[in-house]
Amino acid sequence: MNRLARIVRSETPSTFVQFRRHAYGKDGVQDFLRDVLAMANASVEGSRYIITGAEFDARGRKRLCGVGRDDFSGKPAYQALANEHIEPPIRIRYQPVTIDGERIGVFEIGDCQDRPYMMRVDYSETLRRGDAYARVKQTTVKLGRRQLQQLFELKFQDSISPANIEVGFPGEILHKDLRITTCSLAELPSTIASSKLHELIDAKNQVHASAANTLVARLTHARLFGSDSPYEERSTEEIIQDIAQIERRYANHDNHFLFEERASHIQLVLYNQGEEALSDVSISLVMPNHSAFHVAAALPKVPRDNGFIDRTPGEQSEYPAVALRDDAIQVSAKLGDIPPGEPVEIFGIPLRVCAGQELKGRRIGIQYSILAHNLRTAAKGRLRLLFQ
Repeated sequence: MNRLARIVRSETPSTFVQFRRHAYGKDGVQDFLRDVLAMANASVEGSRYIITGAEFDARGRKRLCGVGRDDFSGKPAYQALANEHIEPPIRIRYQPVTIDGERIGVFEIGDCQDRPYMMRVDYSETLRRGDAYARVKQTTVKLGRRQLQQLFELKFQDSISPANIEVGFPGEILHKDLRITTCSLAELPSTIASSKLHELIDAKNQVHASAANTLVARLTHARLFGSDSPYEERSTEEIIQDIAQIERRYANHDNHFLFEERASHIQLVLYNQGEEALSDVSISLVMPNHSAFHVAAALPKVPRDNGFIDRTPGEQSEYPAVALRDDAIQVSAKLGDIPPGEPVEIFGIPLRVCAGQELKGRRIGIQYSILAHNLRTAAKGRLRLLFQ
């Protein structure tokens, strides 16, 4: 018998287990949100459970009623409802368990150590932003100001102050500024290839006689691409089409140039100055985007036998997650637990960037945010890249 089946069979209503005769469905969203809040704020350790399709009669005997298969179809999307209406985030898993031929629904609510949990937006006139509930034995009670204050005080007593967290660039001391050497992006393989094709077009346009045109084109082709590269007669329109495909054709060559040959490697260090380990730590960085500032979204492929091959999955997993937006670059990484008193490198493989000479003498700010399971509030700060 699996773990959830044992809970359904053996448990009775308590602070961490609630039984409900019917599935919530689309008409029971308000009850669902209230019950999840109550369970999340319950004063218990570990997971909590809401069991649908089972009830207890007046004599305390358990009766299995079952719920329909369609309640597990993702409509309503229970996890999405919780994410939309409740803060901080709560992890919920809903799955069926078959007991004596009846399909029972079990909501497993993960270990809730970030109390109090509250409504983040209004759902209805009777379930408003800021409302909070807690389950006490078999009863759901609405939390007032005093109860919420007690939960906040308890949270602060058991958490680490963000003032104990220091982040910077590595060195004998943690630096807040890092100098980045710029390079000429005119040396990009795609830029060089495009320039050659434009020069070939200019040479063809300088003469009009077809014979001379071909001769000039051949000579220009030999000068630009070398005598070992066979000449192929192409019209100006065909060459223009080739230019349009340059970035795609040279993507791997460009990435190798940017993030291997001319790359700057950025590593960060986190120093936990407190007396307690940080639990389940993650970091997010945000920096402005710029046409001359390139950040590798993944490790570049490796050149091999006149081509390129992928990095190993292990290497890629060590590289931070990078999201390239139109106006910003977002970088994130998970660090796990961080012990106190010892600086820890944040990235398994340093972030790779390349800056063009257009940025020389300028600076870019990096905003960082550190989250941890037992961190009182996010530790936030600002770093700078100085281009030279």
